[in-house]
Amino acid sequence: MPNPYLHVLRTPHARAMALSAFIGRLPLSMIGLGSVLLVQDYTGSYALGGGVAAAGALATAASGPVIGRFADSHGQRRVLLPVLALFVLAGAVFVTSVKADWRVLMFLSAAVAGACLPPVSSMIRVRWTHLLRGSPRLPTALAMESVIDEFVFIVGPVLVTFLSTTGHTTSGVVTAFTLAVVGTLLFCAQRRTEPPPGGHASRQGPSAIRTPGLRVLFVVGAAVGAVLGTLEIALVAFADEAGQRSLAGVLIAALAAGSMFSGIGWGAVHWRTSLRHRQIGALVVLTVLSLPLLVVTDMWLMVPFVVLAGIAVSPSLINAFTLAEVLVPRSAVTEAFTWIGTALAIGVALGASLAGKIVDTVGANAAFLVATVAAAVAALVVVVCRHLLVAPPDRTETAVLAH
Repeated sequence: MPNPYLHVLRTPHARAMALSAFIGRLPLSMIGLGSVLLVQDYTGSYALGGGVAAAGALATAASGPVIGRFADSHGQRRVLLPVLALFVLAGAVFVTSVKADWRVLMFLSAAVAGACLPPVSSMIRVRWTHLLRGSPRLPTALAMESVIDEFVFIVGPVLVTFLSTTGHTTSGVVTAFTLAVVGTLLFCAQRRTEPPPGGHASRQGPSAIRTPGLRVLFVVGAAVGAVLGTLEIALVAFADEAGQRSLAGVLIAALAAGSMFSGIGWGAVHWRTSLRHRQIGALVVLTVLSLPLLVVTDMWLMVPFVVLAGIAVSPSLINAFTLAEVLVPRSAVTEAFTWIGTALAIGVALGASLAGKIVDTVGANAAFLVATVAAAVAALVVVVCRHLLVAPPDRTETAVLAH
């Protein structure tokens, strides 16, 4: 059979759109770590750097649905350009405040920059939905975007760390901001793939989160985020306890690799089971495959089990985004996708916080329990609320995807 991803990329104007979105979303995985390294270099405090990065991340999570709603009503390009201008201005103030050690301004500018980080990742999913609505290629396109997200979070941290530690410390953050500008401007230039604004329907209609099914998917997004946040902290602690802290990156890369390759395979399959049943299955598998992490004590034995644990991450997110497209009104799709992104960010923060406390009091292996519980709770919620994950009658052309 022909490669389904190549088939998707043969959609008119899709390749330029995908390339620009890839460039535009790289900063999402660079700015937080780059900020930590920059602040630490100038102030000597990792704690301060972590606090500044957290302020930016929380602002990104909070602003996402707001920007998404504006984009639904006014159009992506008209919203992205002023948001990008504010992002650049806040970035310049942030770098200046770090160099001058103006701590209040440091936090404020980091929060503004985080709030104005262009949500290209959500917006390209909306464009695929616009281009392929009702087509069997849409799930493949959304799967491809999840795979690209995983790749971004493999490449971005490596790139920003290299730039920040081998040249001037500001080069990592400056490069991230530059990539955001270039990628977003190129993305905005792809006018032929931009969906039409929803206008009055988006402005006056209810928020996407009022759709009951999207609330269920918000729980799923938060749970997957908690899994990722937990594993990021617990794997570093596990490597440290094993006396091989330098290999922590290998474990995190193994997690991302497992998720990325499973996402590639997931999007290539022509599924006959319903989306809601696939979502339940992915979350159950995620729960089960996280259990061995509680008992494995050997560093190199942990690697394949981490790869296995990552296998169900991408499918869980792919199903969530695909279900969101089916469930919410078309005039609120961008907002719906950003709500899932917000849930992910909140989950990562909560998972990392809980895992860190357990690591300090019990140990790394025990911290993995947070991931297991989060996945199990999400699976239970989807099972109980599966009747809410059914397409409304007016979405007959895509309803086949959800039944």
